[in-house]
Amino acid sequence: QVQLVESGGGLVQAGGSLRLSCAASGRTFSTYTMGWFRQAPGKEREFVAVISESGSRTAYADSVKGRFSISRDNAKNTVSLQMNSLKPEDTAVYYCASHRRRWYFSLELQDFGSWGQGTQVTVSS
Repeated sequence: QVQLVESGGGLVQAGGSLRLSCAASGRTFSTYTMGWFRQAPGKEREFVAVISESGSRTAYADSVKGRFSISRDNAKNTVSLQMNSLKPEDTAVYYCASHRRRWYFSLELQDFGSWGQGTQVTVSS
């Protein structure tokens, strides 16, 4: 099992930036695809971005493409989400997640088995 702890959330004005970080421990971080998901009040949890175990492959939700960037540092067991040009509709709790299967790349929520506690991102208009 892997333990995930997110940080970096907060309140920001529309057009601003935030950087979320997720620290992982407990198993071989560098062999698992990592993802960021978010959940707004009254809505289902949704995919935001994913990065392969090596960092060579990434995927983004259409709603954040061109504004958000996912990266990872396997030496430090961390994955980050740089969020630029934030919009009020980006307001949500953001979750870091680890894929269930080693060496497997996908972006379906049900494929991710370990989750952090979440960090709140609030974008004011």
